[in-house]
This record gives sequence, C-alpha cells and structure tokens, in this order.
Amino acid sequence: MKIDVVDLYYFSGTGNTYLVVKEMCKTFRKCGIEADMYKIEDSNPENINVDHTIGLGFPIAELSTYEFVWNFIKALPQTEGTKVFMVDTLGGISGGIVGPVRKIVKEKGYKPIGACEIQMPTNIFYIQDKETNEKKIKKGLNRAQNYAKALIKGKAKWKKDPILYNAIYYTSMLGLKFTETNLNQKMLHLTPDKEKCNKCGTCVELCPINNIEMKEGEYPENLMHCQYCLRCVSLCPKKAISCPINYKGKTYAAVKAKELM
Repeated sequence: MKIDVVDLYYFSGTGNTYLVVKEMCKTFRKCGIEADMYKIEDSNPENINVDHTIGLGFPIAELSTYEFVWNFIKALPQTEGTKVFMVDTLGGISGGIVGPVRKIVKEKGYKPIGACEIQMPTNIFYIQDKETNEKKIKKGLNRAQNYAKALIKGKAKWKKDPILYNAIYYTSMLGLKFTETNLNQKMLHLTPDKEKCNKCGTCVELCPINNIEMKEGEYPENLMHCQYCLRCVSLCPKKAISCPINYKGKTYAAVKAKELM
C-alpha cells in the first residue's frame, strides 16, 4: 500500500496535536514522502485533493472531538478508494471517535489505513508539572514517529470499535449539545481580566470559530458559541483569561501562540 503524497488536515487547541502532526510530517519527508499540513479551521473540506492520502488530526474533547472538527469530517467529499488515516491526542480517554470517524469515511468511499491515539499533557482540570509534561511530549512524539512509519509500511490498523463505544459516541454528542446551551455558556464564560489584558487581539486571531470579537478601543469579548478548545486561555501572552474549572487557574500550552496562528 504505497503512500506518495500526504495532506494532513489538523486542528490543535493548545499545541499537542500540532506537535504530533508536525512530527509525523517530518517522518514522512525523511522517508521520501511529500507531506503538507493544513489547518482544519482554515480549510474547505470540499477542496481536498482525493488523489492524495488524507490525514485527519485533532484533540479529544467530550470523549470525541469539537463540533467544528466533526463538521469538517462529515463534509469530506465522496471518493473511490482515497486512503485516509487519523491521529488524535488526549490526556485521558476517548471512546467515541475512532469507530464513528471510520464509519463516516468508509461510507464516503475512503480506505481507512490507520488510527492512532496519542497520550499528551492535559490542558484542562489538573495541569501537571513541567518535567512530567516534557516527558509525555517526548513519549508522544516518539509514538507519532512510529505511527508514521507503520503507515508507510502498511502495518498501521484502524479497527472497528466494540458496540459499547457507540454509546460513548452518543454520550459525547449529548455533551457537545449541552456545551452549546446558553446555560453552559453563561456558567463557563471565558472573560479577560481587564487588569491584565493589553488588548493585543491574540485571542481574537486564535479562536478557530470566530467566537471572540474586539471592537476598536475595547476589550475582547467571548461570545456565546465557545467550544472550549482553550486556545485563548492557554496562549494569551498576558494570561488574562482563566478557565474556571482548571485547578488553581493553571494553564498549559505546548507551543507559542504564533505557531497556531
């Protein structure tokens, strides 16, 4: 199963997926395979080149992934035998992603050639110390290298999920729907601290769904459609935005803001 060109479409919240996808592309290129990275939030799924091998990379959220990532996957064009693989990054568990994505792409005519879930540092609830995070990143990138090599050799697998995982998928979908509600948006409204915010606009530029706006001379405002990727929280250069459910207000970012812009 030869791979000639890889187009890897990815979304990265606070940098974990970006690092994994970057490492995979680096490995592909070392093996003589052309590989390019494309941000999901800036890409139109209808315009992908189905003559290339397609990669899908994203973080786990609500046991699956973010709604706008799901929308991208579900909008992929029909094809006949285009090879596709997926990779996700997670700090805990998923269960509602590998099987459902496989089902979607198969129904669209793609040939699933591999799925891999890679443990990376968590960016929500409890943030671990720097040394622990660095070890996790190193281990995760090594796994990304090995996965890319397995894809090249045709040894990667994309197994069907047990029936139980269908229940996890539907639980995830319910969780995503609750996230959208006004009640949740009000409870977990991410608001900048005006004593720290310098109105640089980094959060506005980083938001993948354009949910943050900043009028001239005013502070940025997080609107009521947040999907909680935590980019604005983790990558604000002034640490002016906090997540109320993070222990002691700590944040984690794998990269600098400019790498995700």
